[in-house]
Order: sequence, then C-alpha cells, then structure tokens
Amino acid sequence: MKHLNRNKFILYIVLILLGSSCKKGLDYQNTGAINPQNVWTDSVLIKAYLNDVYGGSMPGWPLGSGANADEGINASGGNLGSFQRGIVDVAVNFTNLNYTMIDKTNYFMDQLANVSESVISSGTKNRLIAEAKFWRAWTYWGMVSSVGGVPLILKTQNGNDLSSLKVARSKTSECVAQIIKDLDEAAPALPPNYTGNDYGRINRAAALGFKARVLLWYASPLFNPTNDQTRWTNAYNAAKAAVQAADAAGFGLFSNYKLIWYSRNKEHIMTRQYYYPDSYMNFNSIRPLPFTNGNTNTDQPILPLLVAYPKRDGSPMQFDKNQLSNAAYNQQFLTDFYTNRDDRFYATIWCGGTVYPTPDVNTIGMTAPRSRTYWQAWTWKAAATPSAVLPEKNSTVFQGISPLVQNGDENGVTGFFQRKGLDTLIDRAALVGVAAGAKSWFSPMRYAELLLNLAEAANETGNGNEAIAALSSIRQRAGIAAGASGKYGITATSQPDLRAAIMNERQVELAFEGFRFSDLRRWRRYDILNAQTTRRGLFLMLNKGEALPGNTDNIMTASVRSKFSAVVVENLDKTPAANQAYNLSLNHWFNSLNPAQISIIPTQLPQNKEWGGSFDPLQ
Repeated sequence: MKHLNRNKFILYIVLILLGSSCKKGLDYQNTGAINPQNVWTDSVLIKAYLNDVYGGSMPGWPLGSGANADEGINASGGNLGSFQRGIVDVAVNFTNLNYTMIDKTNYFMDQLANVSESVISSGTKNRLIAEAKFWRAWTYWGMVSSVGGVPLILKTQNGNDLSSLKVARSKTSECVAQIIKDLDEAAPALPPNYTGNDYGRINRAAALGFKARVLLWYASPLFNPTNDQTRWTNAYNAAKAAVQAADAAGFGLFSNYKLIWYSRNKEHIMTRQYYYPDSYMNFNSIRPLPFTNGNTNTDQPILPLLVAYPKRDGSPMQFDKNQLSNAAYNQQFLTDFYTNRDDRFYATIWCGGTVYPTPDVNTIGMTAPRSRTYWQAWTWKAAATPSAVLPEKNSTVFQGISPLVQNGDENGVTGFFQRKGLDTLIDRAALVGVAAGAKSWFSPMRYAELLLNLAEAANETGNGNEAIAALSSIRQRAGIAAGASGKYGITATSQPDLRAAIMNERQVELAFEGFRFSDLRRWRRYDILNAQTTRRGLFLMLNKGEALPGNTDNIMTASVRSKFSAVVVENLDKTPAANQAYNLSLNHWFNSLNPAQISIIPTQLPQNKEWGGSFDPLQ
C-alpha cells in the first residue's frame, strides 16, 4: 500500500472532534461536521480506519536489534544487555499485553458486518474483514510468542460492563488455534497480489506465509519440547501451501539480493515502504560518523556473523583464530574474507578500507562522490608488540589509524558497518532538515523466508531432499556456484547436519532483519551465544613497519591487503570481560507478564511458571 493512511484517519477524528465542539448558538446544528457513525456510511472512511490499523501494526526496519544476538553491537552503548548476561527479573523481563489493535480490529469487523452493500460491495467487505483478521492474528501472535496464552477477546467489549472486561488467560493451544482459524478464514478472501495504490496490502500469500511461520514456531522446541511430529507435519503442509500460493501469485526470489530493498519487487510478500513525506525514516544510525547526522555506530557486525557467510563455492569460511599468528594463513584468510564471499556478504556488510556507497563529498578528503576509501583499521602502538594472547578491546596495544578513523579512537568501532537497505542515493546533508528521510522498502516477510520455513519443516519431517532444494535456490541467488554435486556447497546428509545448515542459512540470509534472536529462542539454543563467551570482533591491523594507507588505496587490492593482518578482539564491550559475557538463562524462555497488569485482575492473569506463577505456556 503506497499510503499507510494513519495520519489521514487521525485527521478525520480531529475533524470530528472540532466539528462537534464548534457551535454558533445553543440551537445551532453543524450539519458539516463528521459524526463518528458516519464512518460506516462512507467507503473511503471505512478503508481509512483499516489503514490506521496498518499504520500501527506493520513492522519497520529493526535497526539496532542485531545487538540482541550475535549479529552486531550498538557501540553507543557498548555493553551487553542484562538478559544476555543472565540477569533476569520478573519486574524487568516482562511483556505488556497490549490490546489496542485487537480492540480496533474487533470493532472494525463488528461495525463492518452491518454495513449495507450500497455503501461497500460484499466482495470488498469480505476482503477488508480478511485483512483485519490477519492483523488480529498478527497482534495475538506477537503476545503469544512472547508469553504463551493470553486472554482471547474476539468481539467489541462493552466498557459500561466492567465484569465483561475481565477476561482470563486462554491456553496457548487455544490461542494458536484461534490465530490459525483467523488466517484460514482470511486467506481465501484475499487476492493473490495487489497493484497500484493498493500495493502493500495483505495478500493471500502473506496470510498463508504467516500461518506457516506460526506453525513452525509451534512445532519448534520452544513450544514443542517433546518433538510432537504432528506439529511438524502441520508446519510442513502450511509452509508448502504458502510457497505454492506465492508462486501462483508471481512472487519469487528477486535476482539481485543487494537490490531487494530498493524497489517494489516479487520478493516482497509483505512491504513497509519508506518515502517522504508520508512514511519516512533515515539510516543515520547504521552509517559511519563522517557520513551521518545525529546517530552512528548501530548494528556493527561482529565476528560470528562476519565468518558465517560462505565462500563463493559454497564452502564454509575457513577460520581458526589459533592460526592467525601464521602469516601465510592470515594472508590467505584475509584474501578469502574480503574477495571470495557470496553476494549477501557485500550486500549486508560494509568493510573498512573500501569506498562507502553514498554520494558524500567534502568528507575524508572527498572531492567527488564515492571518490575516496574510508579506512576503519588499526595500528600497533609503538610501545607494544602483538601478544600471543589476543588483546581485549580496551587494551592499549593498538589504536585507530588517525585521522582516517573516527578521532583516532578504537572505542565504539569494529571496522564493519551494516548496509542492508541503506539508501545509497542520499548524502549526510539529506538526513536532516525538512525533507529528511531515506527511501527503502522493508519486507517483514519475503519469499526467501517462505523457502527457509519450508526447508526447516521439510527436514524435520524426513523430506531432506526438498529441504536441500529450497536452500539451493537461495544459495544460487546469492551467487554461489552449483559445484559438481549441484547442491551449491551443501554437504549435509543427515537430519542433524542439515538442521545446522538451515540454521546457518537463516543467519546469513536474514541478517539484521530481526530474526536471529527469535530463532535462537524458538530453537532453545541460547547455548550458542553462551559458548561464544564474549562479543568478539575482527580488527584489520596494519603490520609494523608498513606505511599508512592512502585514501585511494583499497583493501580489495592484493598489494594493499598484504600490508595488513587480521586480529581477533576478544571483547568488544566497554567493561571487563568478566562483566560482559554471554550467560543467558536456560530456564527462562518465555517472558513474564507485567506484574502491574496482573495486579489488576490476578485471578484471571496468573504468572508464567518459570517466573513463580501457575500458568504453563506449553499447554
């Protein structure tokens, strides 16, 4: 949908209020005012009401969320979160039950049911109700996936009947059944796709894709610790139906991964379009300091993500930190790291020592757009020598290459920046002022996710070849060679090995799109983070005796690269490693309910078991 008309609907409400309050006398009747009930006699106002639901429900770019897992670090904070360090508290780690959108969708459907066909056709009415059911399911799942079962409210409530407002928590299984029911009823009434000004509205593939996502979660270890195969079968059937519906509607993998977020294209099952002035943003927080205004250093990629991307032949990136002291190994590692990765690496991660892809001038000596390399690298201090024990970030043995790195200070800088979705057509001056805002298309659900969901469910139901075929399609799009086996570097043969391959593929394909921490949670694999101990980084270090690089040198050039070595930084956070280590609790997988909400109706809102209550989220 080109226009998420949230502001337009708010304007209508303002007009209603103003119109009803402006009187010219005690007996004056303002026939020009818009009465709230008039909404349901005007098809434009009816659609505007639903557009307000879209505006409040459609997710946007989750900038900064990479720091929740092992994707990145937000250097403005530079410290692991309390939950990541194992500090849990019922008064902090809670989820608020927010029924704003539930109330709006219930009211919308209840009112629309009584609207005559002279106002809006039955076909349009059914479609709009289907869209509302999708958003009701979306909102419920947002709460259920966090805390388990919640009160199910499916009709407009009577605010004058206080007793009717006190609704008890339903079982998780009952909530999931209702979510699936809404999506099953919505899908047939939704069109395969939209064009024109309706582009971006919820389509059939989105409803079926969301059903598959929910059932995948419900089959995963978080909700399914006994590995009930019936749930996996349901997830597999739903994932297959979603892919088939998307295929029939003309969706598919967009040919160029880097360009997915810069246009309307067939990859987007759901779309949040950013553009000025109706729905705008900027990417200042993920841009390096010389190229931004107001914010910087968010979502800087850290070591686990940097080495997760495969090489162009599909094989894993070979990395052994214990061999980095071997000059030959180190140089081969740097060559493979910078020049031999799949397309997604370059589309997601900007590397120091290359040209930053925005048209800035008068920055780091630029005289023309994209004319200079921006260096984010380090030198060993003259008074120190490389140690056999690799330094922590706060060590004094290295310093930023000055003045080519921010203030010559390594604090808050990894040397790598997130660039997925970055508007590469605007410079820093365009990030501020009246016309501030970048253009981008964020997709909360895209075709690649449908394939990954199918691959995972297929593997868990014994359909390994189907899982490999789905992964192969994604890796082919990433520029990976098919190889002699025709499996694009996939060597897994057993179910556990293929499961690991799918987990890695999700990590790189969906990086910085808000999936990684949620995936680790639904797999109950916080141990993956805990095993990493600290957030590690990879520093590009200038070898001793080498001259500083110039701003026309580029790390992709072999002769320039030979002057550097890779060094692992054991702790990127600001405080000592003892206070900044992953130690996530393996006994807390669901959030608590907000104690303040429980206190209002404690008998209807029991707390979750793992937080001292009686409610079992697995029932």
